[in-house]
Amino acid sequence: MHTTRTYNFSAGPAVLPLPVLEEVQRDLVSLPEIGMSILEVSHRSKVFEEILYHAIDNMRALAGIPENYKILFLQGGASLQFLMVPMNLLLVNKTADYIHTGAWAQKAIKEAKRVGKVHIAATTVADNFSRIPDMSELMLTPEAAYVHITSNNTIEGTQWKSLPQIGDVPLISDASSDIFSRSMDVTRHGLIYAGAQKNLGPAGVTVVIIREDLLARSPDSVPSMLNYKVHASSQSLYNTPPTFGIYVIGLTMKWLQSLGGLKSVASINKRKAEKLYAEIDRTDFYHGLAAKPDRSLMNITFRLPSKDLEQQFDKEATAIGLHGLKGHRSLGGLRASIYNAFPEAGIDALVDFMQEFERKNG
Repeated sequence: MHTTRTYNFSAGPAVLPLPVLEEVQRDLVSLPEIGMSILEVSHRSKVFEEILYHAIDNMRALAGIPENYKILFLQGGASLQFLMVPMNLLLVNKTADYIHTGAWAQKAIKEAKRVGKVHIAATTVADNFSRIPDMSELMLTPEAAYVHITSNNTIEGTQWKSLPQIGDVPLISDASSDIFSRSMDVTRHGLIYAGAQKNLGPAGVTVVIIREDLLARSPDSVPSMLNYKVHASSQSLYNTPPTFGIYVIGLTMKWLQSLGGLKSVASINKRKAEKLYAEIDRTDFYHGLAAKPDRSLMNITFRLPSKDLEQQFDKEATAIGLHGLKGHRSLGGLRASIYNAFPEAGIDALVDFMQEFERKNG
């Protein structure tokens, strides 16, 4: 039985690739030649071991992740990483630099301050986080423990277009909302973390990519479940991992490769976003919130002339199958989240609706 699918503009959990969903559906009751569901497979079995290494190998191949980086599948979402990063990497008598670009960066800063000394190396709070700081604005701590950025800001709709130049200090990136949406130089990072539910797979699994030498920083005093060194040495099997989520991530990596890799994915994402930004900029009826040089290709934020019109826009859009366009509660307005798996036909449908809505209400 086929069910009509709506266009899901939600910021997360977000749309998954249809071919991946169809493969999951086909094999959910019984994996090929296994005779049981992925939901039933023991994480200690050879079957799951193959699934785990399949996901790791495909991710490594897709993003060019060197062998001296460990790929971990953890739990607790990116929010737990806000605490795990400083607990493991913020050495005693050192300072962690954080670049504050929005609500999620603020949450990371709050947790890091529970652990040690934090320095705000730059912030765009005075501009309502509508832009990314220029390199000239960064006031970095000499020999900092690390520098932390949020590579894409889902609420405000901004995105780092190039990584900050920070010398030999490890760069830590919360890439939850734009991981594998474009080519990335993993070697410029000490650690990358991302909740899966936007560009990787279902909610419940978190990916951490960490340079091996940084594992030595993890103090033995850090509880085992929060210790990167423990998870790395046990190949993400210290406890029962989110097996289903890892399985889906493996399929998603394969799907991204089928598109031609990250360069092709980036080109598709750029084309999708440009269509929507062109409509926002075409008229004064719609107003983009992010500074043009820093506009996100993943989360497009905009406003209408009044809150009443915004509510009407969201209601009418939902009625025709355009779901999840209401902006974050802290910012208001409207937001279209168009991650890797979001179909271009959905962009075209939204643009058509925007033009008709303006014609009736402009």
